[in-house]
Amino acid sequence: MPNPACPLCSLDDVLSHAEHWECATCGHEWPKEAAPEAARVVKDANGNPLADGDTVALIKDLKLGSGAQVLKAGTKARNIRLQDGDHEIACKVEGMPLALKACFVKKA
Repeated sequence: MPNPACPLCSLDDVLSHAEHWECATCGHEWPKEAAPEAARVVKDANGNPLADGDTVALIKDLKLGSGAQVLKAGTKARNIRLQDGDHEIACKVEGMPLALKACFVKKA
């Protein structure tokens, strides 16, 4: 990123510090603005973007933990919530709270 012009004197003789800019001509200092973070887009197995409140369906059978319990393909999860981390979807399936990976669901 090139150095900006000083907002006070509009000259380009600007020094870059870790957290702020400083004009070498007039001595004016101002904070560096953090670049806006790009919104994270979570996509299902078919590439469709997901949003909070969507309904999704499983595309394959998933085993739960080390038990013998299995969620069958086609099981729907309503009113999903997107979250950070490896398992992008927080939802309830058949009354049980779960975290799912987006690659195992499709938008219903």
